[in-house]
Amino acid sequence: MEKKYKLPFFSIVMPVYNAEKYIRKAINSICAQTFTDWECLIINDCSSDNTLKILEEYKKKDSRIQIFSLEENQGVSSARNKGIRCAKGQYLWFVDADDSVELNMLENLHEKLVKTPAKLTVFGLYEEYYDEEGKLEYTNPRSPQNGYYNSKEEARKQFLKLEQNTLYGYPWNKVYQTDYLQDMKLEFEDYRKTKFIEDILFNIQYSKEIDSLLLIDIKPYHYAKRSNGSLTNEYVPEYYEFHRRRIKELWNQQKYWKQDMKESKEILGALYARYILSAITRNYDKKAKMSFLDKYKFCKRIFKDELFMELVPYGKATDSLSLKIALKTLNTKKVILNLCFSWMIYIIQTKLPVVYSKVKAQR
Repeated sequence: MEKKYKLPFFSIVMPVYNAEKYIRKAINSICAQTFTDWECLIINDCSSDNTLKILEEYKKKDSRIQIFSLEENQGVSSARNKGIRCAKGQYLWFVDADDSVELNMLENLHEKLVKTPAKLTVFGLYEEYYDEEGKLEYTNPRSPQNGYYNSKEEARKQFLKLEQNTLYGYPWNKVYQTDYLQDMKLEFEDYRKTKFIEDILFNIQYSKEIDSLLLIDIKPYHYAKRSNGSLTNEYVPEYYEFHRRRIKELWNQQKYWKQDMKESKEILGALYARYILSAITRNYDKKAKMSFLDKYKFCKRIFKDELFMELVPYGKATDSLSLKIALKTLNTKKVILNLCFSWMIYIIQTKLPVVYSKVKAQR
């Protein structure tokens, strides 16, 4: 007779690449969870340091840990997609190798999900900002308000609020229903082609037709934002195009849900303004190699963009003074004014990065 194995409640998917500095802290925070019914699928994306050796040590100690090695370096998206295909748990949760979680996180999630099963569960986090020496500068807590929505109509009203609070895009502050996800055959787009936005594109597609959403006001996830080696700080030529697509997909989702009303434009217009201003500011990076005329033409092109005209004039900043100023500046469409404003931001960003990060965190 074939022996039947009990499937785990959670499948934890962790993509790993050259993470020897942080991987022990991440895995220790999982192995020490007070809730024990889980499997951890670690996808090694051809690490060239001691990462694989460390993973093998943990695998020998804990049978719940499985290691999958990709044959060639393919990026975080391919690693996560491998984890999705291999997951056997009732719910799936992604975790990054340089982050950590509170030890009662899975217990709290399990308790809620048993009472209120949901296709998507969203919880909070601490954004932890580290300087170039690895010193923790400050933390920024974010979490949704408690809520359970068991209809498409009610669930759909929540997503722009989540995006406004930077909680929609992240994959690791969410628990996905594994069967639903696998039946969709949904995968992350190639990270090498999408850079900043593969996570939000994935979540937009996943949430398109869900009829149950659970929001939990807890902050068990510690997300490390480091000053070096991050795309947050690196010059990327396609930065504007990537984030224009992000806003466009969010706007298309609102229209598909027939929620393209005034409030949607106010929120998305303000978010779009932030990305536009960031794009103009990044053009001052030496790696951009842009002349004044190049920067001037860049601004002119944006101000003529159909999406700009559709959303930015309606953007509304509620609690952020810096965003209110940015919106007013952009809506003048005066190129020289916007270039001067962006130059000032660039100086603050390079000379006072912690101050800049704190101001930026005020959405």
